[in-house]
Amino acid sequence: MRILIVEGNPNLGRIWRDHLERLDFEVVLVSGQSGAVKSLEEENFNAIVLNLVLKGESAFAVADYASYKRPDAKVIFVTDTSFFSDGSIFALAPNACAYVREQTPPNDLAAIVAHYAGDRS
Repeated sequence: MRILIVEGNPNLGRIWRDHLERLDFEVVLVSGQSGAVKSLEEENFNAIVLNLVLKGESAFAVADYASYKRPDAKVIFVTDTSFFSDGSIFALAPNACAYVREQTPPNDLAAIVAHYAGDRS
């Protein structure tokens, strides 16, 4: 299984990547929109861990491009804000499958990713 992580904080991205690699996922870590689009153009992913707040860039553009280029890839949005806590993100991004806080323990995030990356129903 292949996972794309789009996270502007390199330390946090590496923590998430390390936890997913322990579950035998193949992980690509990028820091923003351009890296995500390039990766989506070139590779297939089962799931995308996408920080909702990308400084100066748009996480929704990444999710939208993923829904076009890789429609089977599930998007797990991660954020440190309470915006969209009403669930409206699921109406805005049809490929969204989860919305979690940035403070979610890495083991829990890895379990969420494993669940959705393996769910092919």
